[in-house]
Amino acid sequence: MSFPGDTPSTAGQSRLPQEVSSSKPLIFVVEDDTDIARLICLHLEISGYAPRWFPSSVSVIDEALKSVPALFLLDIMIPGSDGLELCRHIKRNQVLSSSHIIFLTAKTSESDRIKGLELGGDDYITKPFSPRELIARVRAVLRSIGEPAGNEVLKLGNIEIDATAMIVRVNGHNISTTTREFRLLDYLARHPARVFTRDQLLDAVWTEGSFVTPRSVDVYVRRLREKIEPDPDNPTYLKTVRGIGYRVDIPR
Repeated sequence: MSFPGDTPSTAGQSRLPQEVSSSKPLIFVVEDDTDIARLICLHLEISGYAPRWFPSSVSVIDEALKSVPALFLLDIMIPGSDGLELCRHIKRNQVLSSSHIIFLTAKTSESDRIKGLELGGDDYITKPFSPRELIARVRAVLRSIGEPAGNEVLKLGNIEIDATAMIVRVNGHNISTTTREFRLLDYLARHPARVFTRDQLLDAVWTEGSFVTPRSVDVYVRRLREKIEPDPDNPTYLKTVRGIGYRVDIPR
């Protein structure tokens, strides 16, 4: 299925008026089950968000480029290209890559969750879920996991970490990161040479209510290496301490 240029789909889109939506965080809900989509949109509206519903991946990218959402809620098993493929297109698009993604799916295996995280997802909610859980996860992702630890720009060799703007630069070029990728890198960089276990990093960087496991930390480290390291297979900055966890080294 092609993405840009698809005929826009209006079926099932939220009944929230556009003039009201403009002042609230926009959330795209991509879910083919009408009852689930209505429930999600209702609770998002009640909680102060502006949802738009898409029953398939058709037109999602086109519409997102017109009004960039703060968050995509993506069901994985949807008609046409699935949610994972749609996530790939979102993360490859320069305009949309900074938007957050939460997967909604009936798949419960750890390998499925890891795959979603590896593609750039911020969180993963398995069905069935309660509306309270959904809203808690949405809020946790959109509030950027608290304020940065400091305002200065940290420098690690050719890497700059701007905590105020939440921007990572490599050789002067901005690098797109998810909120949790940024927080993980920022936290490690503020404690150079200190080794953290995976559990310590989960406690420091992730919020209560997020579904993550120690293996999830490995996924985020791997994604960060692909973005900041000259050679991800032989990292200069993000070092693995076998049997313990990770540390950040500052090149001499």
